[in-house]
Amino acid sequence: QVQLVESGGGLVQAGGSLRLSCTASGRSFSDYIMGWFRRAPGKEREFVASINRSAGITKYADSVKGRFTISRDNAQNTVYLQMNSLKPEDTAVYYCAADYFLKWTRSWDYWGQGTQVTVSS
Repeated sequence: QVQLVESGGGLVQAGGSLRLSCTASGRSFSDYIMGWFRRAPGKEREFVASINRSAGITKYADSVKGRFTISRDNAQNTVYLQMNSLKPEDTAVYYCAADYFLKWTRSWDYWGQGTQVTVSS
């Protein structure tokens, strides 16, 4: 197993920035594709961003393209989500997730507990 712990959430003003971190423990971090998801009030959890093992391929939801950046530091067992130009609609609980690459199919195998991000008007 791998354990994921998010941090860095908080309250920010619209237009501001915040950086989320997710630190993993357990099996080798470099064996996992990593992702960020969020669940906003009254909405279901949605995909935000993902990054492959070598950090050469990233994907983003249309709603955050150009504003959010996912990155990883395998030496620190950490994936980051840099969030700029934040909007009130970005308010959500943000979760990191891990996908072990040595599987027949892609799936999110492990999840963190979530960290709250609140963006005020």
